[in-house]
Amino acid sequence: MDQREVQREVKREGMPSWLMFLLAVSCGIIVANLYYAQTLVGPISEATGLSAAAAGLIVTITQIGYVIGLLFIVPLSDIVENRKLAVATLAVVVLALLAAASAHTASLFLTASFMIGLGAVVAQILVPYATYLSSAEERGRVVGNVMSGLLLGIMFARPVASFVASFLNWQAVFLMSAVIVALLAFGLFIALPKRQPAPGLNYGRLIASLGTIVKTTPVLRRRALYQAALFGAFSLFWTVIPLHLAKAFGVSQQGIAWFALAGVGGAVAAPIAGRLADRGWSHKLTGIAMLLAALSFLVAFLLPSHSTAALIALVVVAIVLDMAVSGNLVLGQRSIYALGSEARGRLNGLFMSIFFLGGAVGSSVGGWAYAQGGWELASIVGLLLPVLAFLYYLTEKKSESKAAIS
Repeated sequence: MDQREVQREVKREGMPSWLMFLLAVSCGIIVANLYYAQTLVGPISEATGLSAAAAGLIVTITQIGYVIGLLFIVPLSDIVENRKLAVATLAVVVLALLAAASAHTASLFLTASFMIGLGAVVAQILVPYATYLSSAEERGRVVGNVMSGLLLGIMFARPVASFVASFLNWQAVFLMSAVIVALLAFGLFIALPKRQPAPGLNYGRLIASLGTIVKTTPVLRRRALYQAALFGAFSLFWTVIPLHLAKAFGVSQQGIAWFALAGVGGAVAAPIAGRLADRGWSHKLTGIAMLLAALSFLVAFLLPSHSTAALIALVVVAIVLDMAVSGNLVLGQRSIYALGSEARGRLNGLFMSIFFLGGAVGSSVGGWAYAQGGWELASIVGLLLPVLAFLYYLTEKKSESKAAIS
C-alpha cells in the first residue's frame, strides 16, 4: 500500500489497525533504549573505567539527553514534515547505539548515552503524529493503544537487557537494538504517510513560544504536574524495589528481572483508560489513578518483610501502581492533544519534559530515602507524592475539567 492509499484509508475510515499497531510497536522499541543501561550499570562501569561513585551518570546523562530532546527536537514536529524528522532522528539513535556498543572509555560511552536519550524522543513525535491520523471520536483509543506499546517498551527494557547480557554480554544489547532500530526506521519511511505541518513559526519563535504555552495553558500545567507526581512515585518505586528485594527477601539479580516483568501487566490500563476517556470519564479516572497509586504505597508500607505472602503482595502492588501511572498518562495526553492541532508537538514536548523531570526527582529522592530510613521511609515518600497530587486535583475547577474531557 503506497502513501496515497494510506492517506485515503485514514481519511475514509480513521486510523487503520495495522498502522496503529506499527506506531505502538515503534514507540516501544524506541523508548526501551532509555532503560537498557539501568540494569547494566555494573558491567558497563567495569568495562569503561567508571568509578562506582560516577556510575549513576550512565542513567543520568541519558535522561538529560531525553529532556533536552523533548524541549528542542519534539517541537520541530510542528514545523518539519513528521516522517522525515522521525527517520532522520532514528538514524542518530542507530549511530549512538553502535558507538555505545563499541565504547571502551567512559567519555565515549557517556557521549553515546546522551545521544541515545536525545534521539529516543522520536517516540514523542510519533504519539502526537498518531492523533493527526485519528478522528476526535477515536483519539483516546488511538493514544491509549499507541501508549500501551510505549509503556510495554519501558517495562520490558530492564528485564530484556538483563537476560541478554547474562547469556551474551552487555555490548550485545546495544548491537541488537541498533539493528532493530535501523530496520524500524526503514519500515517507517516506507509505511508512514507524510504529514507536513502548516507554514507558521520559524524555529527560534517556535522555541520562544514554549514559555507562553505553559503560561497560558492551565490544562497543560495541571496534567503535567499530576503526571510528574505519579511518575515520581513510579520512578521511586522501581529505583528502590531492587534493593529491597535483595535485602529483605534475598532475591537474585535474575529474580529481580522476573519481578520487573510483573509491571508489564500495568500496561493494560493504557488502552482501557483511552476508551473510557472517549466516553467522558477523564476527570473521574484521574482521581481514581491517584488514589490507586497512594493505596499501592500504603499497602507496601504495611507489608511485613521476609515472607512469601509479602513478596506476592509486592507483585500486586507493582502491577496496580503501573496501571495507575500508565492510565493517567493516557488521560493527560488525550487532554492536551485536544487543545490545538498545530501546537501538539510543543504541547507534548512540554508535558513529557515536565513529568519526566518529576521521575528524575523521584528516583533521586527514593535512593536518598532508602539510604536514610530503609523501605519504610521510601514508602512514605512514595505515598506522599500521589496524595499531594490528589489534593491539587481537588482544586480543579469545572471549566478545567470540561476542557480536559473534550
